Amino acid sequence: MAGRGTKSGKKKEKSSFRFIDLFAGIGGFHTAMHSVGGKCVFASEWDKNARITYEENYKKIEPKLFQKDKEGNYKFFNADINDVEMNNIPDFDVLCGGFPCQAFSIAGKRKGFEDTRGTLFFNIAAIVNHKIQIGKKPKILFLENVKGLKNHNHGKTLETLLRVLKKDLKYEVRTAVLNAKYFGVPQNRERLFFVCWDKKQCCAEDFSFPLGLDAKLKPLFEKEKLNKCIATKVSDIFEPASKIPEKNTISDKMWIGHQLRKKRNQENGKGFGYSLFSGDSVYCSTISARYWKDGSEILIDQSALGKNPRKLTPVEAGRLQGYKIIGNGWENPESKHNQNNQKNFPEMKIVVSDKEAFHQFGNSVAVPVIRTLAGEIRKQLLEGQE
Repeated sequence: MAGRGTKSGKKKEKSSFRFIDLFAGIGGFHTAMHSVGGKCVFASEWDKNARITYEENYKKIEPKLFQKDKEGNYKFFNADINDVEMNNIPDFDVLCGGFPCQAFSIAGKRKGFEDTRGTLFFNIAAIVNHKIQIGKKPKILFLENVKGLKNHNHGKTLETLLRVLKKDLKYEVRTAVLNAKYFGVPQNRERLFFVCWDKKQCCAEDFSFPLGLDAKLKPLFEKEKLNKCIATKVSDIFEPASKIPEKNTISDKMWIGHQLRKKRNQENGKGFGYSLFSGDSVYCSTISARYWKDGSEILIDQSALGKNPRKLTPVEAGRLQGYKIIGNGWENPESKHNQNNQKNFPEMKIVVSDKEAFHQFGNSVAVPVIRTLAGEIRKQLLEGQE
């Protein structure tokens, strides 16, 4: 089998495949993998509020995932990855993991493997190695991290990761930096993706990364065609203006502070400060886990209303990551029919405080990117192997 799923012979009927969801967050990988036929058999997430969101949104989809033993402990919904009992992890086909990026992020401490969080990648390697030792090697590893990982420590960090994946675990590996703005969400969000496969189980020589989606939601594989990607604008995610709480409009004091800080940073050559967008903006900045603090990276212009800029609502923040969230509806009726609001997609329910919701969505993967990649992983690597 070559890239893009080329194969010969009679086409097999699609069946489900098993995956595990490590560093699960609120389930971006789960949502995407489930949409292409995946069945989650194990998940791990340590943050208590993320666990609340995860269970609330997936317990109807995968009830077995949240089973408890006689002592009331979860059997397959693990908390601390460092405490995982390898023998309790069911066999699986695909390992998914947006492994923690604090150690590799430009905004982090940049200590790499000297930072204990950086070594969490090796929890992934340990789980895979255990499965290899018992003759149940996973077919595919599907990983995500920040773009800055490529250049961290002059490329040595990525070099180490690739060595582990290729030489130690014996996988074919392809990597690519993809931007969510080309996949139908109005957000300039670049992330590094790893697709790794066992050639003995997946007879593919290569993997072609989709770089975006066109207006018909067909994957685009050539950079030259990205000008034909699905059109977006920031107002696609807006709730009705009449439903936006007044608390979302920033105070005079905060607005003055934002402007003074930006001016000072520009004078010092830093170039950092608030970012202001209108509903007609094609896309906005990357939403971060700190968005709840002051919303400075994504402020919505309200000058036409004679108001200071406003922050996004939690519903809008979730939609910015491609989740299907009904909330109070849409400001523009046509936005209701976007690609992330299909009937077969489960509705994401926000069951935590606004602060926690912003934190969770800021840490999440962009679902349309993961969903598109999951579809290509299925097509190019899994079909014909089941």
